[in-house]
Amino acid sequence: MTDNKTDNNEANIKQTISVTDHALGIITTSEQLQTQFSRLHTISRTKPILDWATRATQLDNLEAMLSDNQTGLAKAISADFGHRSVSETQFAELFPSFTGITHAKKHGKAWMKTRRASISPLYLPAHNEIQPQPLGVVGIIVPWNYPLYLAIGPMIDALTAGNRVMIKMSESAPQFAEAFAKAVAHYFSSDMVCVVLGEVDIAEAFSKLPFDHLLYTGSTAVGKKIMAAAAPNLTPVTLELGGKSPVIVLDDANLDSVVNRIMMGKTLNAGQTCIAPDYVLIPRQHHQRFISLAKAWMQEHYPNIANNQDYTHIINDEQFERVQGYLQKLPKDSVHPLTEVAINTETRLMPPVIITEPALDSDLMQNEIFAPILPLIHYETLDDAIQFINARPRPLALYVFGNNDRAIEKVRNHTVSGGVCINEVIVHVAQHDLPFGGVGHSGMGAYHGKAGFERLSHMKPVFVQAKINGMNLLLPPYGDFFKKGMALLLK
Repeated sequence: MTDNKTDNNEANIKQTISVTDHALGIITTSEQLQTQFSRLHTISRTKPILDWATRATQLDNLEAMLSDNQTGLAKAISADFGHRSVSETQFAELFPSFTGITHAKKHGKAWMKTRRASISPLYLPAHNEIQPQPLGVVGIIVPWNYPLYLAIGPMIDALTAGNRVMIKMSESAPQFAEAFAKAVAHYFSSDMVCVVLGEVDIAEAFSKLPFDHLLYTGSTAVGKKIMAAAAPNLTPVTLELGGKSPVIVLDDANLDSVVNRIMMGKTLNAGQTCIAPDYVLIPRQHHQRFISLAKAWMQEHYPNIANNQDYTHIINDEQFERVQGYLQKLPKDSVHPLTEVAINTETRLMPPVIITEPALDSDLMQNEIFAPILPLIHYETLDDAIQFINARPRPLALYVFGNNDRAIEKVRNHTVSGGVCINEVIVHVAQHDLPFGGVGHSGMGAYHGKAGFERLSHMKPVFVQAKINGMNLLLPPYGDFFKKGMALLLK
């Protein structure tokens, strides 16, 4: 039964946000969106951020915002998921955010300096330079699965590069989106950063703005729409799109260690991670032991999972029904629950399950799983495993476990993926000296650290001619000296 008084109060609150928070950098309508973009675009052209002091101040503001609001932001994320532990948010979102800021503050001043580039001896005594410049206004579209880190990470790179930022939060995590928007409005001038709230129509309008760069994290299907929306403006895009990240388990791998790391990656955020292990290629003789070890691992790390405060729930009913649909289409003898606890449709609690040898044309194997469901697929030879991966769209991440250096090198050399971990999963995303991004269907462009700074800067080439040079020797009329010189050079 609906309380009309409550509905009226909620409507009044939304109206208050729409009218008053725009001045604080919170955008809730298409009209505000266009107005604020035009404003930031004009400021970026008249007042480019060229000094390190201003950029460092923005990073300080970001760090202070996170430090002062970390508990409230983590609780808002948990509320959107139905439950996610504060500890998991600290580990997976806050920790890499803080270390990313620290890394940028340590190195950003050096990154932004004009740097010398090599030059052909033929053009000496001239020299070449590369001058990093702010692009202007960067748009960031944030997904729901890691809404804090996947907002903060791109913000770090954009601010370090001297840009102004507009951020569209996910409508699937509304409580966090509102909490984040209010925090940003408190710590940043709306001339520097603003947050956009709203449903799909606002997201569509956002992606059509003529940003100087647009960074999107999410599904491949939506990524295609983002790219199409950006194309008329020739807006450059960075797309981090996920994909089915495979694991190859070599025959000499330590299975206890393998299961420990894979289960960590698959249960983190209940598998709702773009670089979670999606399926495992492993010789069939190891399947049963893998399942037994995984059951023991769950009992050790997530005991009493029905009431375990460390385990995350599925974000919403739509996602829950999607993954349940995957399971319902599978033969029952291929489904191996890793706990005694049943799926809870009311709370969207989904304990992990392993699937043995699913049909390759099943929804489970055709789509990114994004849930705690782990297929095991048999391979005969390493060449078969490599061929299996290469026959499919290029993944965002690839994981290989084993001790045979030659076999590992073969996997590295004969597969293409956004990133690779050897005897580990997921943690490459937190390495600020490594670029992070996809390839092919798993995305385009990379960011994080210096790679992100350069991605969100214009790396302007500059040729500096010396006062005394020989260029006049190449002017017409082209006499014997010129022709002899060209004959020599063209050899």
